[in-house]
Amino acid sequence: MEQKSKTSITFSRLLKLALIAGVIFYAGMCLLVYIFQRDLLFHPIIRSAAEVDQLAQAAHMERWTNAAGQFIGLRRLATNQPAVGTVFMLYGNGSTAVNCSFYADAIQQAAPLDFYVLEYPGYEDRPGPPTRESLLNAANEALPRIDAGKPVYLVGESLGTGVAAYLAGEFPEKVTGLMLLSPYNRLADVAQSHYPLMPTRWVMRDDLRPENYLQTFHGLLGVMIDGKDSVVPPEFGHRLYDGYTGPKRAWEYPNCNHVELGESPETFWKAVVEFWQTGKTNATVGIISNSKI
Repeated sequence: MEQKSKTSITFSRLLKLALIAGVIFYAGMCLLVYIFQRDLLFHPIIRSAAEVDQLAQAAHMERWTNAAGQFIGLRRLATNQPAVGTVFMLYGNGSTAVNCSFYADAIQQAAPLDFYVLEYPGYEDRPGPPTRESLLNAANEALPRIDAGKPVYLVGESLGTGVAAYLAGEFPEKVTGLMLLSPYNRLADVAQSHYPLMPTRWVMRDDLRPENYLQTFHGLLGVMIDGKDSVVPPEFGHRLYDGYTGPKRAWEYPNCNHVELGESPETFWKAVVEFWQTGKTNATVGIISNSKI
């Protein structure tokens, strides 16, 4: 009996030690996620100024600067002037301004639109660390430098959909329409889906909340949602789309992955530009579904 009691006490102590060790391990993992979260979120591509200039020239793009002459992005003006509007691109993670030239190709084929793309701090040869604040500050600085005498349309890609939504909410009188590719309602919700055992919503420092930003915007909203998106699961794009009360139209491609079109870029952007210019929402159809080609 005494031996059995000692065994029970020993097991109880081991169980307590295991629980304490588990709590310490979990707390340590949470601390590591908190410390290194920006390394997990931002993946900047860095090139020299000479490399950026060479790539930009090949893409028929030129540097775009602020009032102090500092590099803030790239642009390509429409071949046929005057342009009927301006597209301002906010790209996704792992991309850069010069890598967005294919968007300019398709969009300018659809209509004579000037094309501007913001370069994020810490990407390419633009100095500064990439953070939520630095991205939003850079966007705040850049948008007023775009000609306000014609319609301005914002295009956001993945991570950049949060920056685009922020600008629309901050400058609703200046932004005519948006097109968000693989969007989310809140970045912390997406992160939580990837790390379900971590208290991601509580520790995330660089959260972006399009669902909040768009409450002050009432213009045209287009969204593109991929049914097999492994980076931003489609449910988060649906939440954003369903929660928006203004004029809207959605393109959904059930068999496509992250920021992947189920039709040719020329066909897609022609439809987007038509939506921007006419405001036809196809409300009776709701979400347009296409199969991957």
